[in-house]
Amino acid sequence: MVRLLSFAGSTREGSYNKKLALLARHIAEANGIEAVFVDLKDYPMPIYNGDLEAAEGPPERARAFKALLSEYQGVFIASPEYNSSVTPLLKNTLDWVTRVRAKGESGLEVFKTRVFAIGGASPGNYGGMRSLLQLRLILSVGMGALVIPQQLAVPRAGTAFEEDGSLKDETQQKLCADAIEALAVYARRFVSA
Repeated sequence: MVRLLSFAGSTREGSYNKKLALLARHIAEANGIEAVFVDLKDYPMPIYNGDLEAAEGPPERARAFKALLSEYQGVFIASPEYNSSVTPLLKNTLDWVTRVRAKGESGLEVFKTRVFAIGGASPGNYGGMRSLLQLRLILSVGMGALVIPQQLAVPRAGTAFEEDGSLKDETQQKLCADAIEALAVYARRFVSA
């Protein structure tokens, strides 16, 4: 059985990307797929520092988040765009997770053994597309993750969502649904391979 996890690279109240991650969870559940949304505000971590890691090891919340990731076969990440890239919060979270290592591990196993889908929402016209390019690079090249081709960029996010959390634009709503469906299909195949 495939289970999906969704989260956003933002802890801001009213975050458009939290809305997108919640929508991903809702679409999965509506299609009979077990899914959960987690908020990174529940996983606070210091800014990565090699000296801190050497002195204290990875923070407990990094260990907890890695353990959580390992429970799901598919992961949807909604990425805000800060200056044409991912948020410091998202990058820091991913970096710390790679530093949680069991003996003989590289720290990348949790990324190499599940499937990822990405999306973004932004008040601008590009829908966070530049952050998605960076996130795809970080995940696939930096961490060896399988990131599916289907992705979603929601422009003008301030007016893009309905009260119920769906997207007003039917094409955007379908693209989101298609990405979540593809994530589940890829995750099912990846797990059974």
